Amino acid sequence: MTVNSTPPPPGVYVPAVLFFDEHEELDIPAIKAHVLRLAQGGVTGILVQGSNGEAQHLSHDERKEAIRITRQTLDENGFRQVLVIAGTGGQSTRETKKLCVDAKEAGATHCLVLTPGVWPAQMTPDKILRFHREVADASPIPTMIYNFPVVTAGLNLDSDIIGLLAQHPNIVGTKLSCADVGKLHRLTSSVPASKFAVFPGSSSVFLQGLVSGSAGVIGALPNVAPKAHAEVYRLFKEGKLEQATKIQAMLGHADWELQKLGSIGGIKAVVSKFFGYGDPHVRGPLSSRDIESANISRLEELIAFEKSL
Repeated sequence: MTVNSTPPPPGVYVPAVLFFDEHEELDIPAIKAHVLRLAQGGVTGILVQGSNGEAQHLSHDERKEAIRITRQTLDENGFRQVLVIAGTGGQSTRETKKLCVDAKEAGATHCLVLTPGVWPAQMTPDKILRFHREVADASPIPTMIYNFPVVTAGLNLDSDIIGLLAQHPNIVGTKLSCADVGKLHRLTSSVPASKFAVFPGSSSVFLQGLVSGSAGVIGALPNVAPKAHAEVYRLFKEGKLEQATKIQAMLGHADWELQKLGSIGGIKAVVSKFFGYGDPHVRGPLSSRDIESANISRLEELIAFEKSL
């Protein structure tokens, strides 16, 4: 399959949470409100069906619809330049290929592909290489490697495997949710950025990643504070490292609090409370998070900064 395979441009990307109503159906007005706030906050792209988007809890039709709604909302509000990346992880090579086709049809420009983790003992390096290469061969849009051991039964792709996959003409980047800056730096220093974009998957190492040559960040915290992340990126590009470091400290503390809230449910609860749209409903077996009694002083500090920008 012939594809114009270029990496997504550097910047701030957010794996957007997906809002549901009390019946666990898509809450389309809240989804649109969230997409619009993220775009207005200066993100470079929105990842639909990252782990924060509850991809594995959606039907194929719902996954496609979420991508379509995101692209449509951006286009209708003058944000055509904001990319849509689709998480297309499936538990079989066949299903993953289908999700990549669906993603293109719904308006995504790139796919982010998780390594299947149901049978981790059988996912030897040769099988991992074969899986990602076969998906990339078949995908009508460029693919990226999503390394997130927490959701792939502990499978953690090392820099050797990712470096080999980076040689494929249709594999153009990676999201490292292992937050391993050493791995990130090995990749950025061995594969040209023009061919392969390396993103940390956590705001806690956003600036550290930039110093090590990353393309930006694809992280959960921009769901809460997109402007603050765009500001760190701007300051770094302008060489104002001391100022960027001060904001990065805020991001690191807030990201840790968000993790302790339980991430997906916590993000929705925080967004609902402080930005006035969406309800904190999640699909089972996840559960909603009540933040009224939680210590979120660092998150509140970041949100105050976000609203000042």
